[in-house]
Amino acid sequence: MNQALRRVLILVENLPSPFDRRVWQEATTLAANGYAVAIICPTGKGYEARYEEIEGIHLYRYQLPLEAEGAKGYLVEYSVALFQTLRLALKVRRKHGVDIIHACNPPDLFFVIGGLFKAIFGTKFLFDHHDINPELYEAKFGKRNFYWKFIVWLERMTFRTADVSIATNESYRKIAIKRGGMDPANVFVVRSGPMLERLKIVPPVPSWKKGRAFLVGYVGVMGKQEGIDLLLQAVDFIVRDLGRHDIQFCLVGGGTSLEEMIDLSRTLGVDEYVTFTGRVSDQQLLDVLNTADICVNPDVANPMNDQSTMNKIMEYMALGKPIVQFELTEGRFSAQESSLYATQNDHQDMGRKIVELLDDPDRRRTMGEFGRRRVENELEWKYEIPKLLKAYRALE
Repeated sequence: MNQALRRVLILVENLPSPFDRRVWQEATTLAANGYAVAIICPTGKGYEARYEEIEGIHLYRYQLPLEAEGAKGYLVEYSVALFQTLRLALKVRRKHGVDIIHACNPPDLFFVIGGLFKAIFGTKFLFDHHDINPELYEAKFGKRNFYWKFIVWLERMTFRTADVSIATNESYRKIAIKRGGMDPANVFVVRSGPMLERLKIVPPVPSWKKGRAFLVGYVGVMGKQEGIDLLLQAVDFIVRDLGRHDIQFCLVGGGTSLEEMIDLSRTLGVDEYVTFTGRVSDQQLLDVLNTADICVNPDVANPMNDQSTMNKIMEYMALGKPIVQFELTEGRFSAQESSLYATQNDHQDMGRKIVELLDDPDRRRTMGEFGRRRVENELEWKYEIPKLLKAYRALE
């Protein structure tokens, strides 16, 4: 290893570390391979300390003024995040030194810091492409206005500033090359594989079923593009049209739409069939998913979700759970035969497939075993480690 490129600063805005699993897996992998690692991220529930050291990794956190929803709210949130991140980046450089800035999106704003450090200090800049923000904006707000054009420009500047980019799948790699103009030799696919030592198969906890025969599990963000409204409509269809009262749904996760989705479940009259947990501990998450008979991914079919790899899919597979999701390109690539695929955005078809799978225990077992084997043999994080290290070697 080039001894002059050993000190890494990871920038992340949308989740605290070590809660952000991909970021934490990358950080611990780099630390285990001789890199000195620091992370700058926001605070969050259970992660309030402004500084702490975990597993030799320095964590610097700042507080955001709000969790934005509208365009103006995002402007405030991201402006504060950029200022606080720059302030802390300069502090980290003084205390620990920085040879490589590893910037994760959203938002596509950290090229400002990466470019500044490149110009003044000769720092290398690696872009970790988590979300395709132009498509994300369009999914959230349904339009291509001034803000959308600005986001496209920010993405282009991020790719132009980056020395190396890592993509979570082949769809994102194509975007980096075609839309971002990056040299294909400098774009590496590093998937967000699960770590099986964390996602352990443990005994079910029957109380999560609320006295019903079956449990359907979901874990993820409660946002507009996650399709929780379509899932709740599927629950309504299952209960009222299919006459099934033996299925409980447990939805794990927080987000800007959580209260709205709780209200929708009440409006639809299905709240007794749906448990919203908010953010929970790892143990509670494992309890829910291990108790679930099947798991669901109701992500809305749109360009954003079609091209994105969802961590929850592989977490379901790691625990041997059969899945129902809408037909999406990257969702099918990940899950393959471990999932049934409902017609895009058709809540009734999703409801039918949920019931169909619950009523076929042999099929559930076969699908779950396929998913577990696929993670063990192809998708686990250990298979991504050499790819991450290869991307870092390209910076030398």
